[in-house]
Amino acid sequence: MNPKMNKTLISGSTIGILGGGQLGQMLSMAAARLGFKTHIFEPSENPPASNVASKFTRAEYDDYDALKQFASSVDVVTYEFENIPTAALDIIETQSEIFPNREALKISQDRLIEKEFINKLGFKTASFCEVNSIEELIHAINQIGAPSILKTRRFGYDGKGQVKVHPSSKPEEIWKNLGEKALILEGFINFSSEFSVIGSRSKDGQISCFDPGENVHKDGILRTTTVPAHLTNQQKTEAVLITAKILETLKYVGVIGIEFFLEKNSLVINEFAPRVHNSGHWTQNGCTVDQFEQHIRAITGWKLGNAERHSDVIMENLIGDEIYKTNQLVEDGSIALHLYGKADVNPGRKMGHFNRIKK
Repeated sequence: MNPKMNKTLISGSTIGILGGGQLGQMLSMAAARLGFKTHIFEPSENPPASNVASKFTRAEYDDYDALKQFASSVDVVTYEFENIPTAALDIIETQSEIFPNREALKISQDRLIEKEFINKLGFKTASFCEVNSIEELIHAINQIGAPSILKTRRFGYDGKGQVKVHPSSKPEEIWKNLGEKALILEGFINFSSEFSVIGSRSKDGQISCFDPGENVHKDGILRTTTVPAHLTNQQKTEAVLITAKILETLKYVGVIGIEFFLEKNSLVINEFAPRVHNSGHWTQNGCTVDQFEQHIRAITGWKLGNAERHSDVIMENLIGDEIYKTNQLVEDGSIALHLYGKADVNPGRKMGHFNRIKK
């Protein structure tokens, strides 16, 4: 048995993080507060996390020699995004534990498998159909109807890899525009609000959830998260219990983000992300222990921290050239600014966020 397995790590140990974006950056900062070192593995040059991590390896996920060296240099491995090639995980897992586990990653990487998993637990999702051909697309539209949303089963985020299907849409054009990939057609949810729960589970099975946050998206990208959310106590309790059930079923270790729709007072699960989540950024200034520290505690075998909210918060993302509002924002004494240090400012790119404490 690998001596690194099933250990409670002490300060000074090294946490390997696959991915060097802003989530990797904030995980590294949380790890440093607890005395841990971090080693980032990322293909791109000068990613945000490389500026705060103890070590940075720039290599592709098919560079198996680099992966072996990375895995041998750390005490545990986690990740900041879902789309990690299976072969890379195979290499790493021979030398180090990976949290959250492979099953959670596998399910979340495929929208069809994810919805089937959620339905098997008895929870509601949008209606859906698997689509692998133009004939199946036509059948799915006839079955589910329009409006509906056609999505790639894999590699979609922030509104990418999906298109809305209208009654006047031409299936042939939609099929061609999405690159003829494996797809899923999802029924349209007429929701009154969107919200998410950030939950966590420790190695010994302790479960803790932050308060649900109410989300507003624009063009498929999260704009704001507000706590407390406009939910009844019963709805909040139900959402937390659903989150706990998913965590326990997966024997999950780490932080998870579960997105919900509220439709006619009924909770509908949109998707889950097996990692720290954009809609949990409010915890950085609304709780004693934020989602990033909670994740570090979980994967290192520490006891989970106090997830109680001490302040009402509005989190707002800074997208694209909104980063140029920084000079105004630093003068506002009611906000905490979190900038990612990205060099290139592109439309739709998350450049930072701020948390405004509500009084």
